[in-house]
Amino acid sequence: MSTVSQQSFSLSLPKSVAATSAGHPLTRRVGVFKSGIPNLTLVTCHSDSTSQASLFLSPGLTNRRICNKNLVYRTFYSVDASTYNGSALESPSHTAEEKVGVLLLNLGGPETLNDVQPFLFNLFADPDIIRLPRLFRFLQRPLAKLISVLRAPKSKEGYAAIGGGSPLRKITDDQALALKMALEAKSLSSNVYVGMRYWYPFTEEAVEQIKRDGITRLVVLPLYPQFSISTTGSSIRVLEHMFREDAYLCKLPVSIINSWYQREGYVKSMADLIEKELQSFSDPKEAMIFFSAHGVPVSYVEDAGDPYRDQMEDCIFLIMQELKARGINNDHTLAYQSRVGPVQWLKPYTDEVLVELGQKGVKSLLAVPVSFVSEHIETLEEIDMEYRELALESGIENWARVPALGLTPSFITDLADAVIEALPSATAMYASTSASEDMDHDPFRYFVKMFFGSILAFFLFLSPKMLTAFKNHVI
Repeated sequence: MSTVSQQSFSLSLPKSVAATSAGHPLTRRVGVFKSGIPNLTLVTCHSDSTSQASLFLSPGLTNRRICNKNLVYRTFYSVDASTYNGSALESPSHTAEEKVGVLLLNLGGPETLNDVQPFLFNLFADPDIIRLPRLFRFLQRPLAKLISVLRAPKSKEGYAAIGGGSPLRKITDDQALALKMALEAKSLSSNVYVGMRYWYPFTEEAVEQIKRDGITRLVVLPLYPQFSISTTGSSIRVLEHMFREDAYLCKLPVSIINSWYQREGYVKSMADLIEKELQSFSDPKEAMIFFSAHGVPVSYVEDAGDPYRDQMEDCIFLIMQELKARGINNDHTLAYQSRVGPVQWLKPYTDEVLVELGQKGVKSLLAVPVSFVSEHIETLEEIDMEYRELALESGIENWARVPALGLTPSFITDLADAVIEALPSATAMYASTSASEDMDHDPFRYFVKMFFGSILAFFLFLSPKMLTAFKNHVI
């Protein structure tokens, strides 16, 4: 039985956190710590606010590391015995027959219009999406409820325009089946699961199925080419919590592929799609290649050390390098879409750049959704409808869009290769509860935070500036 899951991993790091990627002019190299577990690189980062995050880096799969001078070493280890629901389970490391599992992680999306509001609630209730100060975290769910109710009508219009729901679950299920077949063609029998972060089937459901199936070695593969706190990071945080709390899971050998935009198979697959779509223009050489990536707040990058912007720029460089090797030297640019709320997001913004390109006399534009591997509302409605209309209104006459990778054979084959390469580094892990987490359970500290936080929140949400921000950016 196949299920599907998405993973994200919460990071809260200081400004000094640096990201690096090997073998590229944009690279900044930093050090990493090797754990006592063979073949596993473990990075644990503590922020100035005592938050922490751990990152497992599989050799040869993730070239970009995250660290800073405040790294604290923390060991993950396996235990000899485990029970689940009161029943003794055989340790995966002692199982006679190896059972390989692959967990695909994705965002998820509402399948009907009635699902839109609860989906939005799950999205905004994620502390990696709306990053509140520790003092205000008790407001996470009430705030998520408010925003989801206010935004639901507009979001429903978008989903109605693409057929009444997101196609993401079906596409991801199809990718899971294709990946399973690709692995079998490479003589690796496996179970492929799908886990979504904000809608069904949730990551938690996929993990429970993994336990029921008796998987003995697991590869976690987020369907996000580039790492971000708000995508891969958020899902890994969920997994880390589940594995830390479960005596069976904590000793299951796991390998996490944190990012894979730099893989040759991915880069060539993207270049193939771009090269093919350029032929739809009467003069392919005149078309501007317009990369549009999902945006994140600037604070994620500058304050929390999110490597997303650096990885995205590296990704564009590698794709254009491959195109130039094929004799394709079109002009290109990168912009960020899908900003929400009153905070500053990564620039330049897609909508603003489209207007500027039209004013500069660009007549042919090829849109490339570079941070998405599946069609969903941000490609089908935001790019294909909103941005296309804006581009034509701005003076751009010829518009085309590269499809998402989806089931592209070369892409699926490369994912299979990534899984096979990751398997040898799978290692059992267990994360002990941190001191900062223990403090969160102190009743007195909790009461003090709730009391003063409530007073501050009352004045904050009644301030004219906040009310204006909600009216202009949230509703």
